[in-house]
Amino acid sequence: MTNQRTIKWGILSTANIGVEKVIPGLKKSQWCDVTAISSRNLEKAQMAASKLEIGKFYGSYEELLADPEVEAIYNPLPNHLHVPWSIKALEAGKHVLCEKPIGLSSEEGMALVEAGKKHPELKLMEAFMYRHHPQWKKAKEIVKTGGIGELRTIHTFFSYFNNDSEDIRNLPGIGGGGLLDIGCYPISLSRFIFDEEPQKVMGVVENDPSFGVDRLTSSIMQFSKGTSTFTCSTQLADYQRVNILGTTGRIEIEIPFNAPPDRPCKLRHETENETKDYAFDICDQYTIQGDLFAKAIIDNTPVPTPIEDALLNMKTIEAIFQSAESGTWKSVDHYQES
Repeated sequence: MTNQRTIKWGILSTANIGVEKVIPGLKKSQWCDVTAISSRNLEKAQMAASKLEIGKFYGSYEELLADPEVEAIYNPLPNHLHVPWSIKALEAGKHVLCEKPIGLSSEEGMALVEAGKKHPELKLMEAFMYRHHPQWKKAKEIVKTGGIGELRTIHTFFSYFNNDSEDIRNLPGIGGGGLLDIGCYPISLSRFIFDEEPQKVMGVVENDPSFGVDRLTSSIMQFSKGTSTFTCSTQLADYQRVNILGTTGRIEIEIPFNAPPDRPCKLRHETENETKDYAFDICDQYTIQGDLFAKAIIDNTPVPTPIEDALLNMKTIEAIFQSAESGTWKSVDHYQES
């Protein structure tokens, strides 16, 4: 297609998630054009631009936001910088796709939601890429059409091993720890599949004695129709799996979150009478996410996941931390539209 409208993207920072996954995904997109990247270190920005064949690079985030050609910003900064720089991007007239989690607290999340309301002409979304992968669309469809009977419970496991004291995921105060980094996924998917908010939660958290961040967290979330349990850890063997169980069947997703862009993903749908395995066509969930966000800009339609969803996810994260501290069940303070 000639003269096709594309969205020009600028990338805030040379974070690994951006350089290794999101930018390569965006560069395969039909509707996205990555035109600039920034870092607080000009040399790092230049190296990333050269490696990824990005035309412009900047030695500060402010310079990127001042670039009149950049229409949309992808923000993969450390968690404590998600909200302030996303707000600055909105104020600079840029659409914003911000990495998860939305911030360090629901109070921060609310600040971003309110900033988004001040700029209704701009699109704002949290980058939970997994939801856009066909395997999750299929899981949702199976549940919604009664393919497992009545949905009753979800069990999720997500872990990796990282004991690097310099890694930002092990630094307290800037959003380190497993619950914010990967525990947010089981919470998000449970809300997505149950299609409602949890009523109350119970959490057990083990902190690393040296780093001071959570390294092993388990939680039960109670919904009106059932439960969801998960364990996440930053100091266990690499593993991820989701099982969704109903009264007449179950769904198992083999690689639920870090779906590979170079081989098919598999989903198993099992009932008493039949077991069906789905192998999805090779795709890049970051490309799909970029295309959906860009099309929302081009067509001026709502983004796939409203920013309020990110705030609701943070409300549950906070309740789990509070439950772990008190040793009791904690009600979830749901966001109310103001």
